[in-house]
Amino acid sequence: MLCAWIANAHGCKVDEGSVHPCIINGHDYGAVLYDLGVMGWFMLVTLPGGLLAFVSWLILLILHRVAWRKRLSAGGPPPIPQPSSPA
Repeated sequence: MLCAWIANAHGCKVDEGSVHPCIINGHDYGAVLYDLGVMGWFMLVTLPGGLLAFVSWLILLILHRVAWRKRLSAGGPPPIPQPSSPA
């Protein structure tokens, strides 16, 4: 994690419990490093959620393609009708 690397390089402490002061070049970056560290925990929710969404999309795509092929092989009309030409 980037925030841990930055904190360790400057002798600072970063954890999820509270904000610790971290002075880098005269500025306190403790709150920023804390926020970056806590954002890493969001991946515990977003990665499984994204995987579930991707798998759901993939299943729907496969079902759609199967239905599309069945419709075209049965000689049915195309899904989008051709526009009529002006007389």
